[in-house]
Amino acid sequence: MPIESPTNFHEWVRNQFGEKLFSIFFKTYTEKVWGMSCDEISADWAAQRIKGLDLGVAVMSALKKALLPKRKPKSAGTTSGDGVVKSLIESFQYPRKGPGMMWEAAARKIQKRGGKVLKGREFERMSYDHARKLWTITVARQDGAHETYTANHVVSSAPVRELTAKISPTPISLLHARALRYRDFLTVALMVKKPDLFPDNWIYIHDPSVKVGRVQNFRSWSPEMVQPGMSCLGLEYFCFEGDSLWDAPDAELVALAKREIAKIGLVAESDVVDACVVRQPKAYPVYDDAYRENVATVRTDLEGLYPTLHLVGRNGMHKYNNQDHAMMTAMLTAKNILAGERRYDIWNVNEDAEYHEAGGSGAQEALASERMVPQKATEKLAEKVAEKTAETAAA
Repeated sequence: MPIESPTNFHEWVRNQFGEKLFSIFFKTYTEKVWGMSCDEISADWAAQRIKGLDLGVAVMSALKKALLPKRKPKSAGTTSGDGVVKSLIESFQYPRKGPGMMWEAAARKIQKRGGKVLKGREFERMSYDHARKLWTITVARQDGAHETYTANHVVSSAPVRELTAKISPTPISLLHARALRYRDFLTVALMVKKPDLFPDNWIYIHDPSVKVGRVQNFRSWSPEMVQPGMSCLGLEYFCFEGDSLWDAPDAELVALAKREIAKIGLVAESDVVDACVVRQPKAYPVYDDAYRENVATVRTDLEGLYPTLHLVGRNGMHKYNNQDHAMMTAMLTAKNILAGERRYDIWNVNEDAEYHEAGGSGAQEALASERMVPQKATEKLAEKVAEKTAETAAA
């Protein structure tokens, strides 16, 4: 029998797909990613990440792809009318040499307009003068020197747990912020002396006998990301900062990745000619059973005390948004600052919109309504929209 009000990931997925499919397709991989039982993960995680997924549509899409002749891929962002799941589209836009190209372009535009992009600095603390409505921010350079800046507004994508601890006066929600948890992540990149290994961008590894959770094929993203005649596979390992996997020497991690890539049958160890390890702390905000209350408390506290402090992005909001949604929160924040009021509630980004894994007409509706933009606005903006609509109708 379905559980009326599911509270954890296990209950939510079981309600949607049944216990058998949960155990086959969701349990092992999810627990590998998060390092915790599916019974400890909030149902919010499932509701956000696989909201609206139609299993029947997904299966039919896979069968069509396997049995029917290849069709010319549709352009990025389109949805066919025959029930193709948007997350299974065959093509989309991707930077030739990786997503870093976007940030390099953004930096050039900022500098062209007279702005500064400062690197090699660590945020230490910031204080707010309520009388002057002014922030003072202190950072440390790599050479040990300190720099101080002042600002009317601060936009932060830093992990909210660390940010809150460095604000003065100290927010009363500090203990709630400290309770927020993160899942860390490392990639072992293997250079392989073969050009065409498999066409997929990612392969998800459910097998509990290996530690690797996902294998990324960078050549499938863009051939320009690797040398001619070569491939680069990124073996992704989910861990906690400071655990045995995170602290393992690079040589041990490379050896582990080579053994496991051979065990799962993608390439032989002898095909690997070079490798490196990249660690990414706080890659994933954890949706445990207390995260919602903690985030709400921190948000209410900071918005009340510091109206010119703006939290954006995945870590800044402790919200597992996709990259496009994370960028949208920052762009809408900029609009709010320019307008002098919070016209857009950025916390609704990817909250009320249809998610990209919805199948059939749901995906079409999401595209038509520009799913990345939150559909809810402040009451004041809603009143303006209503007034404008009335004026148009009268005309």
